[in-house]
Amino acid sequence: MALHHIGFVVGSIEKIVERFARSISAQWDGRIIADPLQGVRVTFLRSNSSPNESLIELVEPSGEKSPVQNFLKRGGGLHHLCYEVDSLTAQLQISRSLGGLVVRLPLPAVAFGGRQIAWVYTADKLLTEYLERS
Repeated sequence: MALHHIGFVVGSIEKIVERFARSISAQWDGRIIADPLQGVRVTFLRSNSSPNESLIELVEPSGEKSPVQNFLKRGGGLHHLCYEVDSLTAQLQISRSLGGLVVRLPLPAVAFGGRQIAWVYTADKLLTEYLERS
């Protein structure tokens, strides 16, 4: 399991991305990806000094019914950690055995070329996204 990205919920990617990237010395490729299955728009930032490090994901709700809308209404900010795993099925089984609650069953993610993701709320109240390796 490897940390793939850290997700932050923001009100508007366009309004914050350049300032956010400068504040953490990151680069932005200008791509914003809409994911209708998750009800969000996302973009990724990469470290200038260590391009192989984990990414930063900015997540914007795509409407009032977005699953991150309530989080944004409470101020947004740090939202989740995403780990890349070899087997999503095995990871969900492990997460459940450790008291985690699967809050979103596997579904394809547009931002990752259709690779499967799932969401778990851990027993220690950490929202975790798992991304299956291709």
